[in-house]
Amino acid sequence: MARRKSRINRPVKKAVQKLDTIFTCPFCNHAKSVGCFFDKKEMTGTVECSICMAKCGTKITYLSEPIDVYSEWIDECERVNS
Repeated sequence: MARRKSRINRPVKKAVQKLDTIFTCPFCNHAKSVGCFFDKKEMTGTVECSICMAKCGTKITYLSEPIDVYSEWIDECERVNS
C-alpha cells in the first residue's frame, strides 16, 4: 500500500538586515563620516572620523562588529561628559 504525501510547512526564512558600517560623528555631526577598522592580529578596533579626525580604539573579539566598536565610543563620550 502506498502512503499519502503529507504537506510539510517549511518555515520561511526572514531576511537578515545588514548592520551599518559607516556612522555619524558625535563631535562634528557629519553623517556618514565615521568608519571602523579592525586589526585582527592585534585584536583592536578603531573608529575614525574622516572630517574632524577624531578617533577611538578598543579591544575586540572575533564576534565584534563595527556597530559594537562605535557604540563603545559613544558610551565612552557620554561617560567623559558626565
